[in-house]
Amino acid sequence: MFKRIKSKLNDMSTIKSLCEKAETYALQDQQREPGAEHFLLASLDLPDGTARLAFERAGVEPDALKAAIERQYREALGSIGLEADAPNDMPMSATPGVYHAAPSGQELMQALAATRKDHGPLLGAHVVGIVAGMSHGVAARALRALGVDSSLLKSTADAIAEGGHVR
Repeated sequence: MFKRIKSKLNDMSTIKSLCEKAETYALQDQQREPGAEHFLLASLDLPDGTARLAFERAGVEPDALKAAIERQYREALGSIGLEADAPNDMPMSATPGVYHAAPSGQELMQALAATRKDHGPLLGAHVVGIVAGMSHGVAARALRALGVDSSLLKSTADAIAEGGHVR
């Protein structure tokens, strides 16, 4: 029983860290609500190291993800005839009150919640596996731009998550 409680508390701490870091990435992108791409970036920062490990084992440089995401934003704006402003050195500030995520971020969090039936620790690899399974959105386009085989990344991340591999 105590092990179960401790596991849930650890998961809550991981979710808190994941959400805070995702929000930081979103605000740096001048967005108030983090999307799946921001949660994916945040997963790379989790101390368990499993998100980075999943990327590396799938043959993808994890540090290339941020630039690929930024490129997706620029290309999306360019496709409607707008030019991306120069990066803003001053990120937006968070909206006070209840935490909100963009629809893709909400989809990710709901999928994470659905997978938490087991009692293993919540890992960055869980996030990578879910995002790699998404076929639409900025995160999916960024992974495609990096030449990522999404099914390979997903299966690699899922295997790491199932094994509970923690660095």
